[in-house]
Amino acid sequence: MHEILQPEGWAKPVGYANGVAARGRLIFVGGQVGWNAQCQFETDDFVGQVRQTLQNIVAVLAEAGAEPRHITSMTWYFTDKAEYLANLRGLGEAYREVIGRHFPAMAAMQVVALVEDRAKVEIQATAVIPDELVRPD
Repeated sequence: MHEILQPEGWAKPVGYANGVAARGRLIFVGGQVGWNAQCQFETDDFVGQVRQTLQNIVAVLAEAGAEPRHITSMTWYFTDKAEYLANLRGLGEAYREVIGRHFPAMAAMQVVALVEDRAKVEIQATAVIPDELVRPD
């Protein structure tokens, strides 16, 4: 399925992988924010928006027949690094609730703003459905 790339002698990362190798059907999920299917924010809580953002990613993946375990890479953009760091425990709980204990390669960064003013986080994801699991079109 996927191969975690962990160079010998490197400290094991917590909550992400340094790299992932995969082969199969590629799924590219555009940046998702923490609003519902009607493009309405239900909360301004940081963890609440992350949970909804992750649920949105899972919904897009499902359209391709993919699951969270197929995610190979995620890029997180948030508007407040201090808020992100202050909520690591809640973020971990939300992540495990929606994605499970699957940790792809990740990058996270603070940005000045997101296109949606109420959005506190935007996450972009890439997934790979292994060749043996690709459903015929």
